[in-house]
Amino acid sequence: QVQLVESGGGLVQPGGSLRLSCAASGSIVSIYFMRWHRQAPGKQRELVATITSGGTTNYSDYVKGRFTISRDNAKNTIYLQMNSLKPEDTAVYYCNFASVARNYWGQGTQVTVSS
Repeated sequence: QVQLVESGGGLVQPGGSLRLSCAASGSIVSIYFMRWHRQAPGKQRELVATITSGGTTNYSDYVKGRFTISRDNAKNTIYLQMNSLKPEDTAVYYCNFASVARNYWGQGTQVTVSS
């Protein structure tokens, strides 16, 4: 079993930055994909960024060049550095760890971009 806890959300002005963290506890040996998703009010949850156990990263077009996903293996933690934030980035952000057989989700952290 894997437990995920996100942190780092908050209110930021357009153009500002935030760094989200997702700390995992439990055994993550079998985890291959580590992802950030987001869900805005009235919209479906969407994939934002992925990092694999091998370190390969991938980003959705709407955050490419502004967001960076990274990980600290020693801390079992992944991060999402978000720069040049826009009002349309406002959403609840969720981290997700996936193995072949299981999917684990955090509780989410609110990010609000507003002046």
